[in-house]
Amino acid sequence: MVRLEIDGKRVEIREGKTILEAAKEIGIEIPHLCYMHLEEVGFKNDCSSCRICVVEVEGQRRLIPSCSTPVADGMRIWTNTKRVMQKRRNIVELLLSDHPKDCLICGKNGSCELQKIAISFGIRKIRFSGRESSYEKEESIAITRDVTKCIMCRRCESICRDIQSCNILTGVRRGFSAVVDTAFSKTLEHTRCTFCGQCVSVCPTGAIYETDNSFQLFQDIMNEDKIVVMQVAPAVRIAIGEMFGMEAGMDVTGKLVSALKKIGIDYVFDTNFAADVTVMEEATELKHRIEEGKKLPIFTSCCPAWVRFLQQNYPEMEKYLSSTKSPQEIFGAIAKHVFEAPKEKEVVCVSLMPCVAKKYEAKIGEDVNYSVTTREIVSLLKQFNIDLSLMSEEEFDRPFGRSSGGGDIFGRSGGVMEATARSLYYLMTKEELKEVAFHSLRGFAGLKIAEVKIGKRLLHLAVVHGLRQAREVVEGIRDGKLQIDALEVMACKGGCLAGGGQPYHHGDFSIIQKRTEAIQALDDRNNIRCSHQNPDVLRMYTEKIGSIYGEEAKELFHYEQGRKLVI
Repeated sequence: MVRLEIDGKRVEIREGKTILEAAKEIGIEIPHLCYMHLEEVGFKNDCSSCRICVVEVEGQRRLIPSCSTPVADGMRIWTNTKRVMQKRRNIVELLLSDHPKDCLICGKNGSCELQKIAISFGIRKIRFSGRESSYEKEESIAITRDVTKCIMCRRCESICRDIQSCNILTGVRRGFSAVVDTAFSKTLEHTRCTFCGQCVSVCPTGAIYETDNSFQLFQDIMNEDKIVVMQVAPAVRIAIGEMFGMEAGMDVTGKLVSALKKIGIDYVFDTNFAADVTVMEEATELKHRIEEGKKLPIFTSCCPAWVRFLQQNYPEMEKYLSSTKSPQEIFGAIAKHVFEAPKEKEVVCVSLMPCVAKKYEAKIGEDVNYSVTTREIVSLLKQFNIDLSLMSEEEFDRPFGRSSGGGDIFGRSGGVMEATARSLYYLMTKEELKEVAFHSLRGFAGLKIAEVKIGKRLLHLAVVHGLRQAREVVEGIRDGKLQIDALEVMACKGGCLAGGGQPYHHGDFSIIQKRTEAIQALDDRNNIRCSHQNPDVLRMYTEKIGSIYGEEAKELFHYEQGRKLVI
């Protein structure tokens, strides 16, 4: 332990902690912009570039950055002296001097950390006159970049490099011209960007955000010649309440359905229904591969960011991808080819997702017209003057509104594999599992492996989240160092619950943990725990599709062999 003094308080802090972390432990919040530490998933950005977190330390002539300075025995630290306060204010004013003044129409308005700090410092006028950047806004399929708003915090660069190992973004130029950009200023679509959106989730300003489709949805709702069918992903319902002042992890399914119908969505269905279909198809596909002893391990294909990552970096491993479509795309096929909508009107299939990459998947897919994120739908609800916390509850529309607990857990890391294992056991043995919980596949550990005995076979099922760790696992499989039968990959740490389109966590990982607990609770209290037990799914196969993994099912719910998701 290290003994020191902060603002006159004598404290003992564990060695290795920074001044900023030590201050937070005793209830002193030091303002910062570039710093972010998500210890649970191994992410830390402490490049000290913003300098807003400077403090005064006895014996030091200069002010020092608290985010990257470790505590030392005998330190005497002051966090709010006149010198410190004036320096911070000057830094914020300089940041604002060449920052665009379009806050009212900025996608980050209300969630901008620079805006929040400027308000907390009471800045009402800009004393310094700087020349604004003149970079053109880049709007890709899924992500929009407005480099004029980049403050060089480098969070996006760090998370892309350290957590995703994609290295798409890097600092370029110097001085006032310095920004984070792609190599040779290429558009994201012409890089190896996976559109995972983790850069979006950590950006403190409006420099990177999701490409907005909410106005397109507004126009479709207002068009009387169109029927708008919306599917709602599991991760959305336990996070969206945060943007209406509700506690993180609160399940607002019924309120959300009610709100969506109130703004004019004609049919609101549950993506979990399609998740159950995904499980049936993927588990059957895996069963066939196991029995034939071919193309093992199987890789899940629900996460478009992961699929794009694999195809771009390890094309020789693409053969292991499951041919089963993601729940988003499966529901699109159901909405367009199974759902009996009035024929005189055009059906518009919209997905409400926690994920930015789903926009990319919808664009290159066939049946989902477009996707909106959790944040986008909140913006639209507020346009209609709707407060989700005050809404009554309604159920999803039938026949695609009932789902199993296996469908619920698709939103967290390990959920796809756990749901698949539950039904695979039944498909191979014709017996139900006595214990459906696979605890070894849960949690935030980078790689999780479970041994599951099915009949006389011992299967090794693996789960990984974050593309850096996915890279290590794929290379381990390729090089023969890792023997597994099935692998689930989610690009985002924690899974879809921490997707790039979710409410901003602003570095508070406890929010992700609460969402994870909430989505597991949905599974625990569901009367139907396994996808193969969903009577509505079984009825759809019997009445509309035919056999699971049959000819009709393959046409609707599977990709053709070798189909590319790369632009």
